[in-house]
Amino acid sequence: MPASLTRSESLSDRIADAILSGEFPPGARLDEQVLATRFGVSRTPVRDALRLLNGTGLIDLRPRFGATVRTITPDQLDMLFIAMGEIEATCARLSTLSMTPAERAQLRLLHERMGVLAEAGDHDSYVVANQDFHGLLYEGAHNTVVDEIARNLRRRLTPYRRVQFQAPGRLARSHAEHGLVVRAVLARDAAAANSAMLVHMSVVEDAFETLDAQSAAAREAAGERARDRLERPAAPLRAGKARLQR
Repeated sequence: MPASLTRSESLSDRIADAILSGEFPPGARLDEQVLATRFGVSRTPVRDALRLLNGTGLIDLRPRFGATVRTITPDQLDMLFIAMGEIEATCARLSTLSMTPAERAQLRLLHERMGVLAEAGDHDSYVVANQDFHGLLYEGAHNTVVDEIARNLRRRLTPYRRVQFQAPGRLARSHAEHGLVVRAVLARDAAAANSAMLVHMSVVEDAFETLDAQSAAAREAAGERARDRLERPAAPLRAGKARLQR
């Protein structure tokens, strides 16, 4: 069964979501005590969560200076997704050639359980199981160098990859995309596994970009509403003063 998230991992996800939604904009300082108060925890899990996030590239964590939200350009993010897609496809291809019968059975069973989670709309459990699914392919490649590269890239992109599941119907589509990979691996069709994973990863990036664009538009609209509220009070105030004078 998929492993549960630790408290620090869960907290790092919540902070990452706040960063990606624009609540913590680029350059913002992430004060440990402020975060502890906001999320109702002590400073220790906050400190651990920030260490986890430091590996994703979402924040900069420096001794004595603390953590700040990093600015990442669209081009940098695009390059990371391209690299991730190629490495994931390589893992799928190598797994097709190298997985043991027991590993293939484990992949098939996990995929079946994920179908139940997707149908139930169990977002949180599916996200955790999704990490396990890709992890099985890293291990199944039986290449420690490729495994290490894949996991390092995944750590950097995990917050962005997780956001995709907020899109309506994304759980079911993700499971269907996984199904093409699983069928290719079980059929020992390396070329098909490679191709199916490349398609899956390109859809992951597209889903994130769509949601990110919607989030940016929402943040801009919220900013405009806030500016309007700041500009509007002047007229009612003058009217109130007129009534007092009468």
